[in-house]
Amino acid sequence: MGNQKIRYYREEGENFADVFVSENLTFKCRVSGMNNSGDTVILLHGFPETSRMWYKLIKVLDSKNFRVIAPDQRGYSPGARPLKIKDYKINALTLDIINIANLFDANRFHLIGHDWGAAVGWVICSMFKKRVISYSALSVPHLDAFSDAISNDEVQQKKSYYIKLFRIRFLPELYFKMFSYSRLRAIWSSINREEIKHYLKVFSQKNALKAALNWYRATNLRSTRKIGDIFSPTLMIYGIRDVAIGEKAVNQTAKHIKGPYCVKKINSSHWLIQESFDIISKEILNHLGKHK
Repeated sequence: MGNQKIRYYREEGENFADVFVSENLTFKCRVSGMNNSGDTVILLHGFPETSRMWYKLIKVLDSKNFRVIAPDQRGYSPGARPLKIKDYKINALTLDIINIANLFDANRFHLIGHDWGAAVGWVICSMFKKRVISYSALSVPHLDAFSDAISNDEVQQKKSYYIKLFRIRFLPELYFKMFSYSRLRAIWSSINREEIKHYLKVFSQKNALKAALNWYRATNLRSTRKIGDIFSPTLMIYGIRDVAIGEKAVNQTAKHIKGPYCVKKINSSHWLIQESFDIISKEILNHLGKHK
């Protein structure tokens, strides 16, 4: 714990670490159980959220002897908010997590991701498969299956229409900021007021909303580029009432997994961890326990 590139502190009753990856990138991470003897678990949030979404799960994982690291990813951390769209390509987002893991001396780790965090997680599993002990993907299926569904499945095309809108320059930021962020609030249909208050505090920071939307602008989800087969033990959890993700890509994910694989479909919306915490945490703990 003597790494000079990590600064630990407490804020509003939680443990944090500022992780200095480079001169231009400092990531704010929620951390817990850093003196525990178990494996490291890295948690990756989606849009429009931060590591705050993992608040309850962090406590559960700590109590089970895991070391937990949940970064506010690129664009969400005030010290890691570059302005150019190209800075948000998925390879850069992926290397951020590997660099953070390296600074925490986490040579191997369990990985859990939701939404965009799940997309980054799939790429990490593809590019750094020897480092991932197990993977738990929430909502977003294997990216090759997802890309195919966006191109060929009418249901997914309708569900993904918002992506075209988010990729437009400037207008989405104005849309979400109007009427005191009421349209952004409307997205968080299953999230409590305290959590929403935290998110609004982040997205009201200069360039934060622009940076979060740049994830969409920098990535072509219809790309013919493939990430290939996944060999890490994988758990896929999908809410059957998800407004953004259709079932076809979830069903097609299995053919891309060459390691142990389990898919769980539950009666939940896209906001899995908020709506169905007991089910999600149980499934994740069971998955982590099987793969050490």
